[in-house]
Amino acid sequence: MDMAAIPTQRDSEPRAREVRGRATLPGSPLAPGAARALVRSALAEAPAVSGISARLVDDAMAVVSELVTNAVVHAGTDVEVGWLVEETGAFVVEVGDRHPSRAPRDPLGGDGPYDTPEYGRGLRLVTTLAESWGVTYRAGAKTVWARLPPGGVEDPDAPAPDAALEVAEDLAPQPQRADGDRDWLGRGALSFLAEASDLLAGQLDENLVTALTGQLIVPRLADWCAVWLEDEATVRGGAADGPDRVWHASENRIEELRCALEKEPPCPHEGLRSGPEPYPWPGHALGPQGTDGTALSYRLVAGGRPLGTLVIGRCGLLDFPDEVTGLVEDLGRRVALAIGAARQYARQATISAVLQRGLLPGAVAEIPGVSSALVYEPCDKGGPSGDFYDLFPAGDGRWCFAVGDVQGKGPEAAVVIGLARPWLRLLAREGYRVADVLDRLNQLLLDDATEAADAAARALVAAGGRPVVTGDGPQTRFLSLLYGELTPYDGGIRCTLASAGHPLPLVLSPDGTVRTAAGPQTLLGVVEDETYTSETLDLRPGDSLLCVTDGVTERRSGSRQFDDGDGLARALSGCAGLSAELIAERIRRLVDDFGGGPLEDDLALLVLQAE
Repeated sequence: MDMAAIPTQRDSEPRAREVRGRATLPGSPLAPGAARALVRSALAEAPAVSGISARLVDDAMAVVSELVTNAVVHAGTDVEVGWLVEETGAFVVEVGDRHPSRAPRDPLGGDGPYDTPEYGRGLRLVTTLAESWGVTYRAGAKTVWARLPPGGVEDPDAPAPDAALEVAEDLAPQPQRADGDRDWLGRGALSFLAEASDLLAGQLDENLVTALTGQLIVPRLADWCAVWLEDEATVRGGAADGPDRVWHASENRIEELRCALEKEPPCPHEGLRSGPEPYPWPGHALGPQGTDGTALSYRLVAGGRPLGTLVIGRCGLLDFPDEVTGLVEDLGRRVALAIGAARQYARQATISAVLQRGLLPGAVAEIPGVSSALVYEPCDKGGPSGDFYDLFPAGDGRWCFAVGDVQGKGPEAAVVIGLARPWLRLLAREGYRVADVLDRLNQLLLDDATEAADAAARALVAAGGRPVVTGDGPQTRFLSLLYGELTPYDGGIRCTLASAGHPLPLVLSPDGTVRTAAGPQTLLGVVEDETYTSETLDLRPGDSLLCVTDGVTERRSGSRQFDDGDGLARALSGCAGLSAELIAERIRRLVDDFGGGPLEDDLALLVLQAE
């Protein structure tokens, strides 16, 4: 259905009283919550237009949540969400994805679709709440739309809609009797699922996801539950012996229940069917009153991968009501998505941490007659930063240091740092002097960018495309670098250094005077055949050389920067008489206090003090 073609008023009349919007969301577990937030905000504007009822808001949240969740699970592409509140008070939503080959679930097709992994209520929910709905197929896309009437669908048997829920303990009413479970298919259960999705989607730790799962299920949907988590090794070798988490409505039964469940680990279902399947009742572990009951297991599956098993149990029942099993299956689907997202985040964080460790030296060298201090604070703790440093022996009584800043962050910055640091060490140990090292590193970056552009063009041609000539030349990789060489001698340290597009180093004398130690030159990786020069100075005992990245000089407080009016030099002059460690710590603290908030850029700071 084309949202622009929805017949709300005669075309000749103005449409200022309508509320409409559209957004593109990534195909991730966060999409349903983001869609609900957008639509909820739109409905908050609508009462001034047409008087939206609380029932319609609840119905709209449930329909939007289910349509977006199904699009994420079954298509996995970006999701297009459009909404419209008509002047009459009716609500229209359409959810599109880029997976046209898979038809939406048929609510009248019997139980067959339940045999397909990860299916939930699907369009049965849309059929219940919408006065009309449909599916539109276009080239490369599929859209499901639904129209909810003003005031929502009246259902006298459904419980009254609850207020917005904020914690897991408030998400669903505790059942009082078995036949009361059948009411949960109404708006109370839908609110439960919507708010549970929000609660789970924001978690990036799978252990916290499983903990929240227990709080959501016990005692509202079951008397007890347990979760077994699986990784690739566990799946290959069979289910783990014991559950990762166990919950019981009575705390003093948890350990007995755990021991009983360890003796009966769930057997993985054939294929990827999400359940439910019967599970052996744990017997006397639940006490004399709990010897009879029913237990079900659900496979937790996301993205075609099994992630674990959820088992629930209720005492005194021969069978769980179908409404409850369906609700738990829907919840399990959301739990699996949250676990999958948490694992993906953990893998990415691990890769980033390993990569970051590989890009920086394990330890800085100790130089005779020189004390050193380093401060390194990346603004993004989860990925490679654009700043780097090094301090290493180069042979023949020489030591070299470098403080650099790469354009950008993440993998792109890691590529440049992975080139620069090893080449700096290699060229220094081969006997190249400071200016020559910068000349060759500059050409290396330009050559690498040209090779990368040529490789991309060859790949494009091989794929049937045509190379595009923009006239801007190859994509360069900019690098600002302060690089120097230290040679101790009797009575001081001889320092030869050069700055390529980097904040200039400062020298602090024991009497508190501060001077600049080098002149500005062009960034590396910008100009072909650039010739760099170096400068030499002697550091007498007590002299301190301060090298920083622009995370220090450009630290902002409103419209001001830390180095405005030679702010860094003034701060350094107040460090006279301090050791290298105390100078580094004082500058770091002053920079941090200046901004009054978290870092907005990576920060690296090196102090070298002649003894």
